[in-house]
Amino acid sequence: MKAINVGLLGIGTVGGGTFTVLKRNEEEITRRAGRPIRITAVADKNLELARKVAGEGPRLTDDAFSVVTDPEIDIVVELIGGYGVAKELVLKAIENGKHVVTANKALLAVHGNEIFAAAQKKGVMVAFEAAVAGGIPIIKALREGLSANRIQWLAGIINGTTNFILSEMRDKGLPFAEVLKEAQALGYAEADPTFDIEGIDAAHKATIMSAIAFGVPMQFSAAHVEGITALDSVDITYAEQLGYRIKLLGISRMRPEGIELRVHPTLIPAKRLIANVEGAMNAVVVFGDAVGPTLYYGKGAGAEPTASAVIADLVDVTRLHTADPEHRVPHLAFQPDQVRDLKVLPIDEVITSYYLRMRVEDKPGVLADITRILADSGISIEAMIQKEAPEGASQTDIIMLTHETVEKNANAAIAKIEALPVVQGRITRLRMESLQ
Repeated sequence: MKAINVGLLGIGTVGGGTFTVLKRNEEEITRRAGRPIRITAVADKNLELARKVAGEGPRLTDDAFSVVTDPEIDIVVELIGGYGVAKELVLKAIENGKHVVTANKALLAVHGNEIFAAAQKKGVMVAFEAAVAGGIPIIKALREGLSANRIQWLAGIINGTTNFILSEMRDKGLPFAEVLKEAQALGYAEADPTFDIEGIDAAHKATIMSAIAFGVPMQFSAAHVEGITALDSVDITYAEQLGYRIKLLGISRMRPEGIELRVHPTLIPAKRLIANVEGAMNAVVVFGDAVGPTLYYGKGAGAEPTASAVIADLVDVTRLHTADPEHRVPHLAFQPDQVRDLKVLPIDEVITSYYLRMRVEDKPGVLADITRILADSGISIEAMIQKEAPEGASQTDIIMLTHETVEKNANAAIAKIEALPVVQGRITRLRMESLQ
């Protein structure tokens, strides 16, 4: 059958991996897709790099717009990244009747609603498996494999950089700043790691998963986002003593009042499989009412793992290239007219448990005062550690784990405890999830 012609925008790490894997596994991919898939045009500002990776076979250009308007191109693969020119190129490709495959989580989380609406109107597909968790097929699992279920919640380690940093802080007892430098030296963290360590990258991915799981629009601007920059290694140690691990999680949960959508450091029981995901690996737990908890684990980044997801999308689009648009899997799993505009709940309305660490004067009655405030706020204690004050010291640490409560109640109680004369400085507060 006639080959599918692909225009590749960006031939950096993932683009190069896509070109390499597609060429290496050409026969196997053709057997699966039903026709050859060939990259016939490559756009990159660095033509020397493009020539080195792609050779002389495809048309090489530094003008990406010439690719998205090329009548010979069937599918455009966007691997440029960012919100700016990538958005223009994707919309122009759609306008010209091209299907689009993208790994651009930031673009979809922020502008996905506009892009999907344009694609729906034009009758073309936008595929984005590579946008979340690299080579893990979590988008396909949510859109297709779990389509019989009401998804109740999902939680994921979806940023390898932060997971590597937290793993090293736990294993070596080192402070955040020191481990960040190590991560940069090893290539796990960018020179400017802001998107990773501040939780923004994870929030982009959580936004996409939430939209598919619950059939709602992309709502990145409503997500609650916290990173790991303020995390103290002492809290990782105390968490271990209490039987927990700290991970940066992207969490989304359906509740009667709306949807929770949040990214923050989270205590997880150490016996959970996801708590034992170490280094730069990714993992996502999805809980469906029929199937219960399911776990998806693998490499969340890298040239060939991400290329695996890009090419899986190319195969899917090729299979459905001539299909009636109504017979294709909807972009957000639910039929477009069934997407519901449910609100994302403010963080004050989130219900979860808490880890509290407070520095207090080592004197009688302190613990009674603190527990009384928590009880008055309807917050019960699940576990507690009271450290012995070092010889000659007048202060010590109290660590408490609470049962579930509404965030605004926890905040009010913490403010009252911090106002006690015997409590020194701010209380460290981390959220907890049982994930069961």
